[in-house]
Amino acid sequence: MSGLPPCPQCSSEYTYEDGDMLVCPECAHEWSKGGAAAVEEKRVWKDAHGNVLQDGDSVTVIKDLKVKGTSSVVKVGTKVKNIRLIEGDHDIDCKIDGFGSMQLKSEFVKKA
Repeated sequence: MSGLPPCPQCSSEYTYEDGDMLVCPECAHEWSKGGAAAVEEKRVWKDAHGNVLQDGDSVTVIKDLKVKGTSSVVKVGTKVKNIRLIEGDHDIDCKIDGFGSMQLKSEFVKKA
């Protein structure tokens, strides 16, 4: 055959080159020739002020946050220690004294 890799999305063997991209005619998926060998960019998490966050950082809540399923509120100024960054909409996993384990959005915290 052509020696081109199969489509990573649908496994079709009928891929073809289009410039510096590979294209699957069956599912229309496009990817670079480097494919898995290409260096993936690491996601960078930033707080509300644009400061880069890392695992283990301490952050401060900048807005009153209602806790879903309860009548409790995480107040402005609550300090959260030893955060863990995760993928998803709520990208900070942490434990807050008095509330327990929960997830926060990085847009509602600032680096302490």
